[in-house]
Amino acid sequence: MSHTTQTFFSQTNLGLPLNYERLQEEHEVAVLGGTQGQVPTTSTVINIRSDTAVPDHVVWSLFNTIFMNTCCLGFIAFAYSIKSRDRKMVGDVIGAQSYASTAKCLNISALVLSIALTIGLIIVFALTSAQLAKAMT
Repeated sequence: MSHTTQTFFSQTNLGLPLNYERLQEEHEVAVLGGTQGQVPTTSTVINIRSDTAVPDHVVWSLFNTIFMNTCCLGFIAFAYSIKSRDRKMVGDVIGAQSYASTAKCLNISALVLSIALTIGLIIVFALTSAQLAKAMT
């Protein structure tokens, strides 16, 4: 077996300045993202929510069910709100948005009908009491 010696090139053999190798190593560390000197490392945490916020209108539907249940629209809106919440818990965002949209429309309808009926009843009561007061005098 022959033993061959392996020679390494030094800076003097290459004709390069003495600090060339050190500068090249510092450049490689900087390019690869290493720290230079005593720089403290910091980290950033980003929380990414996978689900989007879909309003389910449960509170509004419950209010309409208890106080303004005109033509049972509040109860039906409450049922759609619960379906929307269930779809959101399963992860079906499109289904949740669909049910929430239906619940919102039903809530608006129940609110408008209840307000219209309340105003109508106030007007009828005022006219009736005015006629009774007029008839008594």
